[in-house]
Amino acid sequence: MAREKRLKMKRVELEHLEQYNQLLRYVFQVTDNELRKVGWEDRDMIRAKSPVLQKADVLGWFDGDKLVSQVAVYPFKVNIFNRIYDMAGLTGVGTFPEYSNIGLMHKLLYQALFNMRTRKQSISFLYPYSIPYYRRKGWEIISDKIVFEVNDYQLPKVKQVSGEVERVDTNSEEVKEAYRRFSSQRHGAMLRNDLAWNEYWLWDYDDLNAAIYYNENREPEGYVLYWIADEVFHIKDMIFINEEARTGLWNFISAHFSMISKVIGNTHTDEPLAFLLEDADIKETISPYYMARIVDIQQFIDQYHFKPDNRERVWTFTLDDPMLLWNQGVFTLKIDIKGKGEIIATKEKSDSRIDIQTMVTMLLGYKRPDYLHKIGRLKCSSEIVDMLEDSIEQQTPYFSDYY
Repeated sequence: MAREKRLKMKRVELEHLEQYNQLLRYVFQVTDNELRKVGWEDRDMIRAKSPVLQKADVLGWFDGDKLVSQVAVYPFKVNIFNRIYDMAGLTGVGTFPEYSNIGLMHKLLYQALFNMRTRKQSISFLYPYSIPYYRRKGWEIISDKIVFEVNDYQLPKVKQVSGEVERVDTNSEEVKEAYRRFSSQRHGAMLRNDLAWNEYWLWDYDDLNAAIYYNENREPEGYVLYWIADEVFHIKDMIFINEEARTGLWNFISAHFSMISKVIGNTHTDEPLAFLLEDADIKETISPYYMARIVDIQQFIDQYHFKPDNRERVWTFTLDDPMLLWNQGVFTLKIDIKGKGEIIATKEKSDSRIDIQTMVTMLLGYKRPDYLHKIGRLKCSSEIVDMLEDSIEQQTPYFSDYY
């Protein structure tokens, strides 16, 4: 029997946990040595992935009883311009090489997207191991990661703030509360459930520390997650909901001046750190981070918040999608004076054209309509460009999770 005829697509259940882990480790080249570096054993890794198969939608191709290809979809929520969306976190994508190039992953992704639509998960995020591959499937870059390096003599001088910083256990509820307050008002941020927190901590070293900035009312307004090794202060992540919290956290970092030679950290915003420092001659490296995809354009727009205006706005355009028929064709977008959008399929003709990849990066604010029009990704009149510029909020997504 030909191999293709033996293959069957079905859900990956808890009984397949060891196979799920083995396929992940093979595809992503996770060695025993790498597990030991962060204090893991293979058995621990399997246990850590158990919640995935219990809470996520995991699909796979089986050759008999053998799992040969898989994709997992996590049930997450994300803040998009102060609207909370059900977001499908795509991960665990992999196929054993002897089963590649026969279309297994394309069919898995289509079924995963179909299931997302059924569950009203109108947007999906993923960390791309191949940007070109996922672009061909309809995802596009929507966030960046900046790695910065600050020498000890470049650390900001301590400034007076009304609150204070305290070190706490990384698993404390205070850390979760600080992030909850941050994510509830930060565009692009994930609202972490237990599964998200489990994934967030998964690859961290045991010596990770947490320090929280509290305002004068003892409310957490930010944190820095860090470890110190070989005279380097490493920042995993730093969040803050106002400038005072940012200053207070940098005061804390600067207090380590006598212990360290430099600070190396990550930030997930479009604002380079250099401009905020007196000595701005620091090293910063920017790279694409997460990608997103609109699963169902009508479901997505139904929740989306456009900027209010004193006029109603209308745009008729052709939408292209490389995989999903329901996102293909001519649509008319109507935005009322309060910023409520409605999109309907139409039989009208239109000279405007956009693909689903450009649509998501534009609507999430990662790239502006004017820029996308200049590079040929958005084909429309200058009047439509102006209308879209006026209608879409000017904030880029903040996304610091990894799963």
